Amino acid sequence: MAIESRIRELGSRHENLDRKIQEETNRPGSDATMLMELKRQKLRLKEEIEGLRARLH
Repeated sequence: MAIESRIRELGSRHENLDRKIQEETNRPGSDATMLMELKRQKLRLKEEIEGLRARLH
């Protein structure tokens, strides 16, 4: 059950990053460096989630 809880936590963080990316993208004069870092963080979370899901099966 601890893995499922961690997956939910990471999923929530992933969604928050997605919202931040959308907000930054829609903002006039968006910061390309910040967008790259947010996307990098989101990808790391996705990879971690996928790795944990693989452990459940």
